[in-house]
Amino acid sequence: MLKGFKDFLFRGNVIDLAVAVVIGTAFVAIVTAFTNGIINPILAVFGGNDELGLGFRLVADKPATFVQVGPIITAALNFLIIATVLYFVLVLPAIHAKKRWGSSETELTDSDVLRQIRDLLAEGWDSAGGKHEF
Repeated sequence: MLKGFKDFLFRGNVIDLAVAVVIGTAFVAIVTAFTNGIINPILAVFGGNDELGLGFRLVADKPATFVQVGPIITAALNFLIIATVLYFVLVLPAIHAKKRWGSSETELTDSDVLRQIRDLLAEGWDSAGGKHEF
């Protein structure tokens, strides 16, 4: 039971996912501070005299109908900054490392996998055609 759990934990995808979540969470705080401190004031320059920021009102006399465009632009910029940095800091180096130090095993084709399945199934039958007990 513990061996299976250990195999699960040390499978590459689980570790990669855990690292991505931790780094992504920490990095979001940095990017959010950057956009709140720099991008939002720049977007406010393009807004009107309203305190609400960049956007427009659907009904002129009702402040509740103000559609804020600034937060949408900020969220899009957050996403682009995070995706760009993660790609260049994590993904590209991982691809290069995998190419350089990756395993020498070649990937199996569909035909190879089917042959292996066929051979494994054939091992379950004896030469007289009777089924082995497992």
